[in-house]
Amino acid sequence: MLLVYLVKLITAAFWFFYIFILARVLFSWVNPNPYAKWVRFVYDVTEPFLSFIRQILPSALTSPLDWSPLAAMFLLGFIERFIIRSLVFLIG
Repeated sequence: MLLVYLVKLITAAFWFFYIFILARVLFSWVNPNPYAKWVRFVYDVTEPFLSFIRQILPSALTSPLDWSPLAAMFLLGFIERFIIRSLVFLIG
């Protein structure tokens, strides 16, 4: 029973982070007020992870398009699956 709640909690946390990354991508198209609190919150939550991804991406992928949100979403998916499978293996 505890395992089910842990998996749901982890899944929800990663889901919110996916939504924040998607919002960040949409912000780049729409260009909202950068001083709005909710825009700053999304940037503050996602920027540490996205800047880490930008440092890892090879220089061949540096182009006018920012590929870091896509790479971040793939990496987050792998991390989420790894954590959940490890929990199921250790607890279940």
